[in-house]
Amino acid sequence: MTISQEIITIAICVFGTMSTRFLPFMIFSSKKPTPKYIQYLGKALPSAIFGMLVIYCLKNINIVAGSHGMPELISILVTMALHKWRRQMLLSIAGGTVCYMLLIQLVF
Repeated sequence: MTISQEIITIAICVFGTMSTRFLPFMIFSSKKPTPKYIQYLGKALPSAIFGMLVIYCLKNINIVAGSHGMPELISILVTMALHKWRRQMLLSIAGGTVCYMLLIQLVF
């Protein structure tokens, strides 16, 4: 890419990021109450997205071959235990990811 193409690409990325960050504040002002369906989406979507991520991550596990899904199961249990213990999402996600990576690199 030429310098001008790089600048245009960066500008488009900045515009896209900034518009998606500022658009909700422009559409929904603090003077009016937030519509009920937007409040519902704010409560329902995080759980739905996490559910989709779990299904996506576990969709290709073959329990009759290889490691039989043991690294995944152990990592899920570690993630659940960390979340029950500390109730910190980033710690739970990082702990489960590190556990999985260590298991597939060193054990299985």
